[in-house]
Amino acid sequence: QVQLVESGGGLVQAGGSLRLSCIASGRTFSSYAMGWFRQAPGKEREFVAATSWSGGGTYYADSVKGRFTISGDNAKNTVYLQMNSLKVDDTAVYYCTEVDTPSSWPAFLPGEYDYWGRGTQVTVSA
Repeated sequence: QVQLVESGGGLVQAGGSLRLSCIASGRTFSSYAMGWFRQAPGKEREFVAATSWSGGGTYYADSVKGRFTISGDNAKNTVYLQMNSLKVDDTAVYYCTEVDTPSSWPAFLPGEYDYWGRGTQVTVSA
């Protein structure tokens, strides 16, 4: 059973930075891609960023482009999200996710991913 565990969330002032980490365990083969979604109170879960281990590229939501960077190590089943110039609107629970065989790529909807972590809270204060 694949398990994803996030870490690195916390409270930060607007303009600050945080780095989220996610490690996957229980894998017997590499996934196609890993990524991050977020969900704010009262809102739907939304795509943040994703990266393919198979040459499919890296993608970002327009709202985070230029501020967030996704990176990772396929051999270590680990993905990171470096978040700079944080805004109050970035406040949300951030979820790590993984897909083995996407029906299409890039994938921007939660239903297109196979595995999820429990999430880590990111709170940005004004």
